[in-house]
This record gives sequence, C-alpha cells and structure tokens, in this order.
Amino acid sequence: METILDRIIEQKKKEVQILQNRAEIIPELIYPKRSFIEKLQTAKELSIIAEYKRASPSKGLINNGVEPSVQTAIYEKAGASAISVLTDSTFFKGSFADLKAVRETVNLPILCKDFIISPLQIDVAAAHGANIILLIVAALDEHSLQKLFHYATEKGLEILVEVHNQTELETALKTGAKLIGVNNRDLKTFTVSLEVTEQLAPIVKKSGAYLISESGIHTERDADRVRNAGANGILVGEALMVSQNVEQSFANLRLPLQERVNR
Repeated sequence: METILDRIIEQKKKEVQILQNRAEIIPELIYPKRSFIEKLQTAKELSIIAEYKRASPSKGLINNGVEPSVQTAIYEKAGASAISVLTDSTFFKGSFADLKAVRETVNLPILCKDFIISPLQIDVAAAHGANIILLIVAALDEHSLQKLFHYATEKGLEILVEVHNQTELETALKTGAKLIGVNNRDLKTFTVSLEVTEQLAPIVKKSGAYLISESGIHTERDADRVRNAGANGILVGEALMVSQNVEQSFANLRLPLQERVNR
C-alpha cells in the first residue's frame, strides 16, 4: 500500500531530474556561516527552531497570508534559535525562493526542510542560504544517508538527521550526527504522538548528540513534556504559523533546560 511518504519521494525523483536537465550553474555558497550547534552548546533554555510552513499534506493550507520574510523576522525578534523553511512545493507549497527571502531577512541559522535524496538538492539549498539540511532516515537507504551526510558535511553544512523509531535511530547514529531530530509524526501515516520523543530520548542522549523534538508541539505542556524527556530543542511550525500572538507563544515554549518539573 502506497504511503504519503512514498508519493512525496516519487515526486522528489521527478524534481531532481528536472534540476539535472536544466544543467544550470549553481553559485558557490556566499553567505556567512551560522551554527545552530554552537547555539545549543551554550543554551540555557529549550531552543526553538521556528518554521515557516504554508501547508502540509495532513492539515492542508495552514497560513498562506503572510510572507516568509515578515513571519521569520517576527520569529527572530521573539527569540528563535534557528529558522526552518519548507522548500517542497507540491505538498507544502514552499520554494527555494522562500529560503532565499528568509536568508536575506534574518541572521539566524536556517534549516532547509525538504525531502533530500540527491546532492544536487543540497547544492541548491546551500546556494539559497541554508546552514542546516534535513536528512530523513525513512526516506533514504543507509548508503544514501551516509553519502548525503558526508557530502553536506564537506560543504560546511550542519545536518539534522530525522528519525521516528529505534531502527531508524540506530541507522542515524552510524553517521556520527551531532543533531538528531525525533519526528513525533509518522511520515507514512501522519499520526502524531509525543511518546516517540520520550521513547527514543535516552538513546539519543547516551550517544552525545543534541536532541530536537519535532511535530506535535503546540503548548507549554507539550514543550515541558519533551524537555523533561531530554530534548535540547523543539521544531515548531503550525502552532507559530496560526498563533495570534507569536511573542507569547515563544514565551510559553522557551523553558529553562535545568528545570525538570513533573506534571
């Protein structure tokens, strides 16, 4: 049975072929280096990767009424540690133009959020100002994951390796990744549970990698739950895109790391 992830990857193969056929010269990376890992090394609060996301396969249109440069400038002012930009067009209504617009607006590390299956996508992401790229274990075989991880590393990019279960996590750790994203959303069914972070956190922490909890984080209670499980940071998109008060939403989510309260 075909899953949502299967459909996305098939579409990505077509997009990569189009990029290859254009044979356009991709400019060298000209943007200054901005490190999310360095921010995590000194963070005393839960770091927030604030995401610009117009739409998703599970929610449909989320917010198409605000420009990426405007929304992410608000994120930066509110205290984001990094910005995530969806660049998938077919399923999330994003673009590399969005990424470039954000790069020209904010001074924070930027994550290119996409389903990367080719080094060419990494080249394009870097050329549009990304500092971090996402590699999703569920979308790649182990050889491809290793190849893309090392390619991005050689380009001076940081890599957030995303997992959803223990088998994927074990594969991810073989890369030596310093950033592990635990996606609470199953990309095959799009169901969400914060228990995924709680289950995988001890393994991530034992490895020495920084843990980023992704998806399903809307409230202070959600943030508190994953923080107490061991998360160093959270990736938040929908909750911020629909928030009527972004500054207050950040205040609710930016919890001190040293405080561990059972609720």
